[in-house]
Amino acid sequence: MPLRPYSCDNCGHWQRWFAEPPSCPVCTDVRNALPEDGWAWTTPDDLAGRAARWAEVAPGVTGFWCEPQIGLGTTGWVLETDAGLVGWEGAGFYPPDALAELRRRGGLVALGASHVHGYGALWQLQDELAPPVLAIDVRDLAWTKAFVVTWPTDARHELAPGLVMHRSGGHFPGHAVLHDERRGILFVGDLLKVDLDGDRPVGLSCHKAYHAQIPLSHDEIREARALVERLDFEAVATPFEFAAPVTQKQVLALFDHHLGRQPLAGPVPLEELT
Repeated sequence: MPLRPYSCDNCGHWQRWFAEPPSCPVCTDVRNALPEDGWAWTTPDDLAGRAARWAEVAPGVTGFWCEPQIGLGTTGWVLETDAGLVGWEGAGFYPPDALAELRRRGGLVALGASHVHGYGALWQLQDELAPPVLAIDVRDLAWTKAFVVTWPTDARHELAPGLVMHRSGGHFPGHAVLHDERRGILFVGDLLKVDLDGDRPVGLSCHKAYHAQIPLSHDEIREARALVERLDFEAVATPFEFAAPVTQKQVLALFDHHLGRQPLAGPVPLEELT
C-alpha cells in the first residue's frame, strides 16, 4: 500500500502513512497542544478548494499561503537570489495556482526551514518542483519523515549567495535561522515571537513552548544572544508574519531582559527594548 500524505487538523503537520496516522508527533510533543476531541486528518484531496495567495513583503521576498489556512497557518517564504529562487519555511498547502506561479518564476534551487513548526508542505514543493537541495539541520532530522533531506546542515550553512543558515538551538535542538545578509532580514523561525498591532510590531518574546508558556533557559538565551550579536538586520520574519522594523539591538535587549531575572515566555513591549 503506498504511503499517503496526511495533515493533522490540529496543527497542520504533514505525515506520510499507510492509512490515517495513529497520532501526530508534533501535537504529542510538549511544545504544542493536544486536540481536545481526538485525532482528525486532512488529505490533499480534501484541500482541492483552497485558494492560493502570495504577496511581496520586501523587494525580492514573497510570502505564499493558502486560504482558508490549515493547521498553524504558516507562510512559505520565497527569496530571489543570484542563484535563483530559494524557499524558506513552507505554506500549509500549495494550491495549483501557487505551484504554477513558482514554475513561472523558474522553480526553486533550494529549500530549507527553521524547524518542524515551519515545515508546512515542504513535501509538496519537493514532489512537484524537485529542487536539488532541501536543507534541514542535522539535529532535527527526526521530524522530516514527510520529505527527503538532501543536505543535512551543521552550525553554519550557506543556502545561496547572501543567504546563510545558522543553528540557534533553543526552541528545538536543531532550530536554525536564515540571515539574508543583503536585505538585512533575519528569518527567525520560532526563535522569536512578534506581537503585532495591525502591521506594527509592538512586542517580542522567546520561548521553548509558547502554548505551554515554557521559557528558554539562561544558557539557551546566551547561545542565541551570541549568535544574534553577529548578525545585522532591521526586520524579521517568522513562519507566520513579516515584521519591520525589528532590529538586532531590540532582540539583544530582549535576551538581556531575560538574563537578568527568571526568564518568561510572554511578550516584552518593544518600547521597553528600544
